[in-house]
Amino acid sequence: MSELDLWFLAIGLAMDCFTVSIASGIILKRIEWTPMLCMAFFFGLFQALMPLISWALFVKVGYLLQQIDHWIAFGLLLFLGGNMIREAFSNDGVHHFDPHRLMVLLTLAVATSIDALAVGISFAFIGFETLTSIVYPIIVIGLVSFGLSLVGSGLGVWFGIGIAKKLKPELLGGIILIIIGCKIVIQHLANGL
Repeated sequence: MSELDLWFLAIGLAMDCFTVSIASGIILKRIEWTPMLCMAFFFGLFQALMPLISWALFVKVGYLLQQIDHWIAFGLLLFLGGNMIREAFSNDGVHHFDPHRLMVLLTLAVATSIDALAVGISFAFIGFETLTSIVYPIIVIGLVSFGLSLVGSGLGVWFGIGIAKKLKPELLGGIILIIIGCKIVIQHLANGL
């Protein structure tokens, strides 16, 4: 794998993080460094950990997870997106999708990084045989996801100001999460044909 291929792979893996970060930025409505940095940290961490885990276990667990990873991601994103949409139409004023909450950040980090499991399996097949050889790709993947998540949150805040006046942020964020979940399932089903 060339250096350029690795960076394109990292950017491709980070696109779901980027999109979810935009939705979270819309909900935040202003720059809040703590939740934005926490989200970027967890997105980067999980994007790096998932390939490492599947690389280490590719023979036994990786194949099984590859068969259901898209359904796990779809279920998590559908659940979160559905809750956000429900909250957008709720009149109680309480919103449970809160980018400040650790469980929300962890769930989103897992949901957006599950597709990275397959990358770890492919690393094992293309010659990354030692832990030392996989460290650099894992660091690149984590850093790119971290950076794009921060950029996405900022863009969400910036563009969300105008959007929030016309559309409830939770509704838009929920729709985005469901679309990402559907995209993941459709891509995996299309690749299986």
